Amino acid sequence: MSQELAVHGGKRTVPEGFVQTWPYVTEADQEAVMDVFKSARITDQQRIQSEGLTKEWAEYMGVKYCIPVNSGTAALHLCVAAVGIEPGDEVIVPAFTFWATAAAVLHHNAIPVFVDIDPRTYCIDPNLIEDKITERTKAIMPVHIHGMPADMDAVLEIAEKHNLKVIEDVAQAHGARYKSRLCGSMGDAAGYSTQASKTLSSGCQGGLFTTSDETAHERAKLLQYFGEIVVPGREREEQEYNAYGLGWMYRGDMFSQAFIRSQLKRLDENNSLRIRNCDFLTEHLREIEGIATPFVPDECDPVYYNYVVGFKPGELGLDIPPRILRDKVQDAMKAEGVPMGLWQRLPVPAQEIFQNGVGYGKGCPWKCHNSSVEYRPDDYPKAAEFIDSHCYVFDVNPPNDLELMGMYVEAFRKVMGNLDQIL
Repeated sequence: MSQELAVHGGKRTVPEGFVQTWPYVTEADQEAVMDVFKSARITDQQRIQSEGLTKEWAEYMGVKYCIPVNSGTAALHLCVAAVGIEPGDEVIVPAFTFWATAAAVLHHNAIPVFVDIDPRTYCIDPNLIEDKITERTKAIMPVHIHGMPADMDAVLEIAEKHNLKVIEDVAQAHGARYKSRLCGSMGDAAGYSTQASKTLSSGCQGGLFTTSDETAHERAKLLQYFGEIVVPGREREEQEYNAYGLGWMYRGDMFSQAFIRSQLKRLDENNSLRIRNCDFLTEHLREIEGIATPFVPDECDPVYYNYVVGFKPGELGLDIPPRILRDKVQDAMKAEGVPMGLWQRLPVPAQEIFQNGVGYGKGCPWKCHNSSVEYRPDDYPKAAEFIDSHCYVFDVNPPNDLELMGMYVEAFRKVMGNLDQIL
């Protein structure tokens, strides 16, 4: 049935102001932050909130140690330092991720080595990892992208075979499970982001480091505050002001930590609502020709940081690149009131910092360590294909519910059924 699309003046499908953004802030969240302000000694709250979040996140994850930090990138950098990566060492990372995954390696004077992705899950393809292992390789950093668990059994098997450490990037996957195991609990260390958009949100910036290895924990604890030994709450009395290593100022702030602790109480509930919303989308969007919905392996329980859709013009008899169909549909969907958009525009190894060997100056860390690692964009075809053919449906989070998801589906049917108006 022909309908005039909103992009050409028709009535939009999703009413103005109907979509509710993330994070979903409750009165309990507001009270948690206000209690910090109301404390008789507000400076004590730095220790109280950090210690509380440390205990609660470690318990949730089922690991021994947690260190709250000020960003997900800081958490990943601590992971790299904590597992013993040295200057010039190589760490294997996926070609499709936010570039902070690779930046955490560069921050420690080590060298990222990229591997293409599994075109079904968009996580690192374990079948391609061993070809990239050299005598310099010291770790693998799988990323649970979009809240989808990576194939951890395969990664762990390769790591054990080659005596490598495993660092999990869980920036987008708080509460996701692989074979019933929480993402972040399987490797030697894990880093999580609590940036505002994440499934466990600080409302601003933040991150978490976890491990069950005592040595890794001690290294990370030392380096997250200038390389000094600091007893929280006893800085004036006991701080030596003596750096034992090159540390950083990675401590988080008490207000965001109070917010995270409050949000953590509803993490599983909120994830369940995201999953319900996204399962509904998949159930209905898979019926629309030309649309690809997320693939979920039997062993994975994703949490849908964002909902990903792909475009297949060949199914529609269209002789155009997926990117053109994607861009046209995306613009039309936005006009219908559906929040859609892109994320990464090119594989990480195709970014200027790698193509031009910028690093942190004078070609380091590559030239500084006589590295022969090269970054050829053509080596990552699956990552490039994904970026050219997919986009994201945003705001699948609570308190948005199936009523809104139904509108999303209606908008997809409307636009995909009237492609002649936009092509």
